[in-house]
Order: sequence, then structure tokens, then C-alpha cells
Amino acid sequence: MSQVELPQVELSQTELSQAGASRAGASAGRAAGTATAARTGRGFLALFRSELTLTFRRARTMALLGILAVLPVLIGTVVRIETGSSHGGEGPAFIAQVTQNGLFLVFTALAVALPVFLPMTVGVVAGDSIAGEASTGTLRYLLVAPAGRSRLLAAKFAAGLAFCLAATVTVALAALATGAALFPLGEVTLISGDTIGLGSALLRAVLVAGVVAASLAGLVAIGLFISTLTGSGIAAMASTVGLVITVQILDSFPQLHAIQPFLFTHHWLSFGDLLRQPMYWDGVLQNLGLQAAYVAVFGAAAWSRFTSRDITS
Repeated sequence: MSQVELPQVELSQTELSQAGASRAGASAGRAAGTATAARTGRGFLALFRSELTLTFRRARTMALLGILAVLPVLIGTVVRIETGSSHGGEGPAFIAQVTQNGLFLVFTALAVALPVFLPMTVGVVAGDSIAGEASTGTLRYLLVAPAGRSRLLAAKFAAGLAFCLAATVTVALAALATGAALFPLGEVTLISGDTIGLGSALLRAVLVAGVVAASLAGLVAIGLFISTLTGSGIAAMASTVGLVITVQILDSFPQLHAIQPFLFTHHWLSFGDLLRQPMYWDGVLQNLGLQAAYVAVFGAAAWSRFTSRDITS
């Protein structure tokens, strides 16, 4: 019996040794994977900070933000002058809402800026993201560092989203300051006719600004993809802005109602449903879902193009 049992004991010890080695190897593999993930995360954050600095230090970017800041001031000034003249009361319905409460100028300014001004500024920044680097000859040297094309593309997309948020906040804050200076603040009458307090209205203004910024995510992905197709920053910016104008025109033809719900601009003004009591979320969720689809499709197309492209400049 002892001769039979001895091999079993020796075999068990061998198995234990192999299991210990396997666990050690797995632990080492997990440690290596964690270290790689940490390096990848730190590398992405470094690239993202670099892209933010590059984007917001450009004179062109600051000029675009300055134009967006002036827009609510012009709107508020015109409304103030018109309502103080003998022709007051003959303007559009939103004028009465702005004059009754300056906070409504935030919603009005975003409604005016979203179809034209915000997309044009975002199109300029997104279209120039890759093509601008190529046209100045810095893209090739940037990729010499162990950054990785995927991480670089992700960092530029994240910087584009950050600009969307900055541009939207610029319009909203300028409108809030102008509205407070020119008109009274207090309870806000919503589109549905209900009245809410100033605190609740400010929270809705923050929510509306977030939705407006997120509505531009699809355009950032489109601009990034166009930017990977050319080495000219001007051509990429012009193509992106031209595409926005073209899609806006197509969205205005009743004959194209079958395809209009799939255009990335179609649900942009759905944030108006958040100015009702209760808030309607159907249009907003459709808008956000459509933007996510555009980000997925054109983000994948940009990644496929950029990772397989020969960088010569």
C-alpha cells in the first residue's frame, strides 16, 4: 500500500508546485497589466492636458469664444432698446419672456447660437484638430513620442468636447450677466405657462447648457473624421462648416421628412422641452442617442483612417 500511495503524494506535491507557479504567473501578469493600464491612463491624461493647452492658447480659439460672448450682449441690448421704444410689444413672443426675467436670455441666446454660431466654432476647432497638425508639420514629430495614434485621437476628441462645453458655458454666462444687468430677475414663466422660482430656473439653465454641449458631440466626431482625410487645416475646417450648413438646409425641406430625423442637427432645439412643467425628455433622449450614434460611427471611421494612414508631415 505504501508503494502505491507514495507516487500519489509525489504527484500532489508536483501539482501544488505547478499551481503555485501558475498563480505567481497570473499575479505577475495582472501586475503587468495594471502597470500598463496605469501608464496608458497617465499617457492619455498628459495628452489631454497638452491638447487643452494647445486649443485654448490659440488666438483663434479665444477670438471665437469672444464672438460667442458678444452674441448674448447684442441680443439683450436689442431687446432692451426695442421694448423701450414705441414699437415695444410687436416683436416675437420670446421678447416678452426676456423682458420679464433676464434669466430667460440664457435660453434665448442658446436657441439663437445653437443652429449657426456654436456649430461653426466647433467645426473650426474639430476640423483643425488633425489636419492642422499635419499642415504645420508637427503631427509626424508628435507621433515619434510613444503616445500611440489611438490615444492621440482620443485626446483630441476629448479636447473637442471640452471646447463644446466651454463655448456653451461662455454663451450662457454672458447671457446671464447681460440679462441680470438689463432686466429684472425673479420667478421664471416656462413655455408651458407654469412659474418656477429663480433657484429652480438656474438649475434648468445648467441642465439646458449641458444638453446643448452634448448636442455638439456628433459634430466633433464628424469634424475629427474629416480632419483625418486631408493635410490642410483650412480645407478640413471649411468642409466641416460647409457640411453643417448643408445639413441645416436639408433639414428645412419638408420633402425630406423621411431622412430628417437621422440628421445630426434635427433634434438640436429639443432642449426647449426642458422648459416645460413637467419636463419632456423624449426629444432630448432622441437627440442624445443620435449624437452617440454619430460619435460611434464617425469615431470608428476616424480611428480606422488615422491608424492606417501614412504620416508624412
